[in-house]
Amino acid sequence: MPEETSIVYVVDDDPSIRKALRRLLRSAGYEAKTFASAHEILNYTFPDSPGCIVLDIKMPKLGGLELQALLSEKDISFPIIFITGHGTVPASVRAFKAGAMDFLQKPFEDSELLSAVSRCIKKHRRLQQEQKVMKNIRSRLEALTPREREVFSHVVKGMLNKQIAFDLGISEKTIKVHRARVMEKMGALSLAELVRFAEKLKTRS
Repeated sequence: MPEETSIVYVVDDDPSIRKALRRLLRSAGYEAKTFASAHEILNYTFPDSPGCIVLDIKMPKLGGLELQALLSEKDISFPIIFITGHGTVPASVRAFKAGAMDFLQKPFEDSELLSAVSRCIKKHRRLQQEQKVMKNIRSRLEALTPREREVFSHVVKGMLNKQIAFDLGISEKTIKVHRARVMEKMGALSLAELVRFAEKLKTRS
């Protein structure tokens, strides 16, 4: 059973599809928000809850693939499930390359959609947790002084205190003090953990 805060956003210009999907999703325990057009969801303020988007690929004015690109530009990172009665191989390839999680051909089984939604919610929940971790690491990094940042960058390269002291032109004793402060401010219990923080910062920069 999905958690109460999980929200599925349905974007489809067909009112009967929106109604059917809303009923299905709510029966499975999800909260469902429906939109009749791409423009409606683009103007929506998303709450900070795990969720996913069920998106019709062919809609008037602004289609699903175009909406997918616009959501990415706005840094809206919900996993997307495309649904379509007009599916083509090029369209599905384009959708997957842009990060879509699934591509379902209408008519599809209820269980097929619910299974895809479950995978997407789990993925988005993991992504949100990773984002919280990264925000915490970045805030700790910002608490370092310029000199402590220099020491941090040297330490995670595996350099010894005397090597860092020589490179920065300060005493080894001072490096030890800075190193201890870096460990404390970054909340690292070991050098290995500090290195992991640095790797996360590098991959997300």
